[in-house]
Amino acid sequence: MEWARRLGGRGVADAVVAVILALLVGYAIVDPPGPSSWWPTWSAWPVAAVVSFPIAVRRRRPWAMLGLACAAGVLATVAGAVAAGATWLSFVPTVLVLYLVAATASVRWSLAGLAACAFAAVTAVLIFYAQVFPGLTPATSPSELPPYWPVEIGVICVLLAAGWAIGTAVRWKRDTTSRLVRHLAEAAVADERRRIARELHDVIGHSMSLIAVKATVANHVADARPQEVRAALAVIEQTSRSTLAEIHPVLGLLRSDGDLQEAHLPVPGMADLPGLAADARSAGVEVDLTIREEAALPPAVAVSVYRIVQQALTNVITHAGPTRCSVTVDIDGRAAMIEVIDDGPRHGRPPRADHGGHGLIGMRERAKMYGGTFSAGSQPEGGFRVATRLPYDPNGTMA
Repeated sequence: MEWARRLGGRGVADAVVAVILALLVGYAIVDPPGPSSWWPTWSAWPVAAVVSFPIAVRRRRPWAMLGLACAAGVLATVAGAVAAGATWLSFVPTVLVLYLVAATASVRWSLAGLAACAFAAVTAVLIFYAQVFPGLTPATSPSELPPYWPVEIGVICVLLAAGWAIGTAVRWKRDTTSRLVRHLAEAAVADERRRIARELHDVIGHSMSLIAVKATVANHVADARPQEVRAALAVIEQTSRSTLAEIHPVLGLLRSDGDLQEAHLPVPGMADLPGLAADARSAGVEVDLTIREEAALPPAVAVSVYRIVQQALTNVITHAGPTRCSVTVDIDGRAAMIEVIDDGPRHGRPPRADHGGHGLIGMRERAKMYGGTFSAGSQPEGGFRVATRLPYDPNGTMA
């Protein structure tokens, strides 16, 4: 129906609650537990409708409906149109509207609304029992719940306090959930940025190191060996093209705010390790690559193995090349062990430090992500050693 669609599901529910409560209030006025009201019997239903009406539209104007509900209850009580012994029923709509106010407004303002409603209700009940109740016709039969103003005031105050407390708790839960969701979203964005930065660092660092080495060689032998210059330029061209092809999708995602996990990006793996060794050899590093693979690696672990070997070889090219280097990757179905050892720099170049640099930090982060171990340091006999162990389950999750 059109009216139901406009009100929405919650609006329809509020209207149903308003009707049910109007029937209860009207029945209590017609057959009260105490003396009957001096108002005519038919007036019970209009009074009940007016008292309950604010519930039906409380979501549109909560504060206005709170004032209307409280005012209707007070006027009905002071005028003697309510049920003696069940006066508190006239303030149940106020309780329900106060709940919504507490769930949507600040604690300070909702607490002020609670205090105002409680003061008005207590005053109205005291006036009713002091001025209206003595003039009512006594009930024909004793009531199981005789009229007693302290009980009425106590019930009203407890209901108002409960409605305010529940509404405040709902508001606190919503705010807490909203903050948690926002925090998780920000943390996810930060993690994604760090992952992208790590990927770009590994790709660009490796390629630029190789390009720098080849450019230096070409510059030194440009006059004496032009053929070697041409070969160096060919390596630079190939490396530049492959690097651009690898980072272009990631940069595109950064520009379009895409999801890196959902994008179809080229994912390197174990089959690409010989290519890394070939790149290092073209930069003057004698690479001895050994791969012992007893079981196929899950894709996520294979990417980490590739990136660790890539960064380790980049460090060798940058800090020790030309030199000799051995790369060993051992996979036994439960963990991937990676070891990269170089003989150290030649021609009197100073050895590199054991710690520092984004490359070592990135490798350590990848190992930590899988609960593995990472170590890097200078060898007693010279050279540098990087060792990593990545434990994993066969399904690719962390061990």
